[in-house]
Amino acid sequence: MAMDKLYEFLTGPALWITVIIFVGGLAIRLAWLFGLSQERDKPWHDFKSAVWAWRSIIHWVLPWASVSSRNQPVFTGAVWVFHICWIGVPLFLGAHNMLFDEAWGWSLPSLPDAVADWASLAVIACGVFFLVRRLSRPEVRILTSAWDYTLVLLALAPFVTGWLAFNQYGPYGLMLNLHIFLSEVLLIVLPFSKLAHMVLFFASRSAIGYEFGTRRGARVW
Repeated sequence: MAMDKLYEFLTGPALWITVIIFVGGLAIRLAWLFGLSQERDKPWHDFKSAVWAWRSIIHWVLPWASVSSRNQPVFTGAVWVFHICWIGVPLFLGAHNMLFDEAWGWSLPSLPDAVADWASLAVIACGVFFLVRRLSRPEVRILTSAWDYTLVLLALAPFVTGWLAFNQYGPYGLMLNLHIFLSEVLLIVLPFSKLAHMVLFFASRSAIGYEFGTRRGARVW
């Protein structure tokens, strides 16, 4: 009974609070960064170019399309798989789409359960690879703080608990509520941490495209 009450709270009031903080936090951060750019480098805005912005974004989204990514082929592959699965599984998981339909009256196409299951394992495997890389490579370790490790673990936690719940390892009610709780914590923390790069990436790559492409006539990939 306690688990049922907790589930109702997590999928009711807590979910709405999470969505408001997530969307509002990202909007505020984007607005603040835009205002900061107006204050610090106002002439830069005269060089905006959709062409250079998209060229910059596309060459850094596609795997091995930039010189930097080709210099680290294994890391680039892991990054690409991680991000595709990290975004794709929550959006296209059948169980999630049932919840979307119940809560908001709409849903997205659903992945086969087996595909989502393996994609979740791919996220976990890539996350472990990132942690080992941060610990083993001095040039990466020196730039990594305790909070950075925490963020990696937080990004993995919903996938670990979700996979355990889906495959019914351990107490199902506990694993399900842990999965929902950790997912909501992740979404609340995301706008105010480095994890916000899931949105800020597009703004920063656009800005770099403007700066080097329109302003200097040089490519950045």
